Amino acid sequence: MASKKIEKSLNDQVANEADSSQYYLAMASWAETQGLNGIAEFLYKHSDEERMHMLKLVRFINERGGHAIVPKLDQPPKTFNSIRTIFENLLTHEIRVTNEINGIVDQCLKEKDYTTHNFIQWFVSEQMEEEALARLILDKLNLIGDDKGGLYLFDRDIATLSVESVGAGGG
Repeated sequence: MASKKIEKSLNDQVANEADSSQYYLAMASWAETQGLNGIAEFLYKHSDEERMHMLKLVRFINERGGHAIVPKLDQPPKTFNSIRTIFENLLTHEIRVTNEINGIVDQCLKEKDYTTHNFIQWFVSEQMEEEALARLILDKLNLIGDDKGGLYLFDRDIATLSVESVGAGGG
């Protein structure tokens, strides 16, 4: 590892990704209990994706001679007020993660750790796509409003939305 400071920041990001995975898992579980299986499936996939981000960081830290720390996880919420609330929370959460990753980028540049800087660029791109996807979903929910038929169609179709579909201009 280039520095203990960067190693700590990367380990903090491991915890952030693990927290995101748990948070989205809790959202998925709640949505499933509300009969929103498409939304639940989307959130289960999103939870898995965040766990993969965590593993990517763990492996990088260890391969660079550091020691990745598996974090303790806090209990996420059990219930949510609405589907809109879930996706507003998801966007807010992704913006916070983006800011934390940008902090790592800044730290890498200050310490001239170009290897970690190069590695973390994947996360920078991923976060732009994650935020775009959350905004797209909120836009769709705004179009639906309180229309139950629209929510039914949204629940059916959300399983096809992914970071890749937004990045490719789809959705």
